[in-house]
Amino acid sequence: MLVLMLVAAVAAATGRLCPLARAQPLCGNRIVRTGKVFKAQRTVQGDRLYFPSMTTRLIKHPCKKNLALYLGRQVFFTDSNFGTSLLPFSIPQSMQVGVPEVTSALFAGSVLLLVINQKVYVYDYEANSWNASIGIEHPISHISGDNCCYSGNSFCLDISKSIFAYLQGEQVSQANIYFSNTWGYKFQKFTFGSQTDLVGSLGGIFYFHSLSQVGIVVAENNKAKFRYSDHPLNRNFGLPFNYTSTLDILLSPGQRGILILWDEKSLMVSQNAGQLVGTVAIKEGDRVLHASVSELNLTIHSVATNENELAVLTRENHFYYGSLGILSNFIIKFADQDVWSKGATLMFDDPGILEILTPVPDALHPAFDFQLCFVNIQEILMDPMLHVDVCKIELLQGEFEDKMYTIDMNSKLELSALMIPRPGKSPIPIVTVSNPHSLGLQAITYEDGYTYDGNTRHRLNISLKQQQRWGRADTNFMSSIKQPTMSTITLDVANKEISCVDLKPLTALISLGCDQDKKLVIQNKISACSKGVLDPVALQDNYSYIIERASYDPNFLGQKAAKDLVVPYRYDLLGCPRLVYYDTPWQPVVELWKEGKFQEFIDAEFVLLEVNGLFTYTYSLTAQEALCTSQPQNWSTVMGSTGHRGPLAWSRENYVSCHEPNDNAPLMWPHVPYEIMGGSTSNKIIFDQRNGIYIFFISIVDPYYSYCHLKTTFSVYVYGAFPPSVFPAEMTIALLTLGILLAVWLTYMVPKTLHTEVGNRLKQFWVGLSRPCKLSCPCLSRR
Repeated sequence: MLVLMLVAAVAAATGRLCPLARAQPLCGNRIVRTGKVFKAQRTVQGDRLYFPSMTTRLIKHPCKKNLALYLGRQVFFTDSNFGTSLLPFSIPQSMQVGVPEVTSALFAGSVLLLVINQKVYVYDYEANSWNASIGIEHPISHISGDNCCYSGNSFCLDISKSIFAYLQGEQVSQANIYFSNTWGYKFQKFTFGSQTDLVGSLGGIFYFHSLSQVGIVVAENNKAKFRYSDHPLNRNFGLPFNYTSTLDILLSPGQRGILILWDEKSLMVSQNAGQLVGTVAIKEGDRVLHASVSELNLTIHSVATNENELAVLTRENHFYYGSLGILSNFIIKFADQDVWSKGATLMFDDPGILEILTPVPDALHPAFDFQLCFVNIQEILMDPMLHVDVCKIELLQGEFEDKMYTIDMNSKLELSALMIPRPGKSPIPIVTVSNPHSLGLQAITYEDGYTYDGNTRHRLNISLKQQQRWGRADTNFMSSIKQPTMSTITLDVANKEISCVDLKPLTALISLGCDQDKKLVIQNKISACSKGVLDPVALQDNYSYIIERASYDPNFLGQKAAKDLVVPYRYDLLGCPRLVYYDTPWQPVVELWKEGKFQEFIDAEFVLLEVNGLFTYTYSLTAQEALCTSQPQNWSTVMGSTGHRGPLAWSRENYVSCHEPNDNAPLMWPHVPYEIMGGSTSNKIIFDQRNGIYIFFISIVDPYYSYCHLKTTFSVYVYGAFPPSVFPAEMTIALLTLGILLAVWLTYMVPKTLHTEVGNRLKQFWVGLSRPCKLSCPCLSRR
């Protein structure tokens, strides 16, 4: 009996030491040979590309799943996800690259960028054409960039335009870094903010759109740290991590800020764009076998990642799989199988579906076949030998998954999700925001769970708001509010089991910027047409009006023009003008509309400018009366500083409030007109004594109201002004006063003078004058 117990104990121990010995095979192989039976190109045209590393890379386009680039001793480009045999990828000999060594590659929108012999080349796979990038004057080894797959959003599409090019290993302080916003066709020199002060070698530079930051890797003494470009992350480095050899840094797709850092001996992950970088543990069940891959003394050959998963293949024929969780990252070892070769590489097709791909040369044809080994992750994880716990949740679903939203200033975003836990389990949902400096998680609420088919369903309501308007954030914690930013929100479950392959985190991309559906409307309750002042039929019949040369300046400087201006009236754009009495201070009523619906009255600061240069109006307040503490901007100073003429010169991006201290612009002229309206002041327009049409451009300049350049054009008809007098008003008043005084004096003096000797002589004089009239007029003689 004792012997049997010892045998059982040894067997159990052996099972724990070698839990995968009896596990099912990792995958089954098949060979792709299609494409050779057709009349196809049988020779390689141009110079064959090759990748000098002992490891392999496979770069997939995150948005176009059939596009991929294989980097090994041979290089292959596919637009069918390796569904056909392929000729080795080559560059035309006309590009004159010599021996074409590829050190880095990247998909950027609809082009493929490659670093070949320390220069950047652009391959347009849709047009099958090559171009050499321009603007790079120094050797470079790597390029970096990202892709956003939400094609309906212009902000998202711009992400793929941003490309960095650099020479890895250069001293950071002297490194030549180049940046392109044209998909890599044209580069210009880029200088990182504090680059000249940094000590160490350059490990890489990346545009982290999820943080709206540029991050640079600085390596020194076998350690490296990330440094960031903008407030508030530019105050210090990220935490240091091991950097004993050059690391390859992969950006996980989806703009979540997940980085995979690896070389042949180490594997690390960052969930927050490099601020914290941690090793990847190796687990069996709930036990941690090794804290990092480096403890295993293995040689990593290929790494693959998607939005949620990680796979590793080593030269020792070991295969590891893991998930990229919010709170922890670990991998487990699958059964050994003879899948490694010098050309083998890994790629994810779909969540839970992995392929081990190996090029196979054909002795009878220049095109290579491909051995594909499909790995069904979910099926393998069900093997009891792996000691994998069952997933605690049965469903995690949200209508916001894989969508893009916009949050403007003063706006909220309400999202909801449904979670169904496995009976008897209580998973804890976690919501993370990639850019908390700009986007605040205001609240997470739960609706009462309800039971359906024996399971309790929980609905989560998530409320998001921009940090600046939340009212609970430290201003030192926030990034610049004047610049649009981006963030990613992710809903996942804490400590989710690795078996939850099909339940990937719910992710949405959020642009903290302009809501394109917003627009300005200027209220028009009393129009010149409704009061009969103007005829709408006449306005639509090629109506035009004249602006006198003394009343306008085409350069907007308040100088008289050389000739009168004939202005055609665009009724289709302006409608009927608003009616304004000239002698009444006036301010437009500005409304905000969205998707055809009224939202609110706008009380933010705005500016007006007559588009034709009319200057026959002023403002009711001076700088002093507006309580300015610094010299306010006006149209003249703004146009002078920007070099632009016209309404577009003044916007929210160059507006500076005079109610904030400004040492560069002290209040030296307090009596100048204050040309900003709205906000905290009651400033209004005062029209000169002139009737006619004014066409105003209005722009919201308050940088804290909206990220949008909210602007529009509207018309006003000013009436009620009498024609100006030929004589100055002061002269007219003086003459009238003298006339009244003279009349009063004569009224008093004439009767008194008639009773004097002088008065009698005057009477006789008038009688003498009237005698001839009586003789010539009988009617007078009868009197």
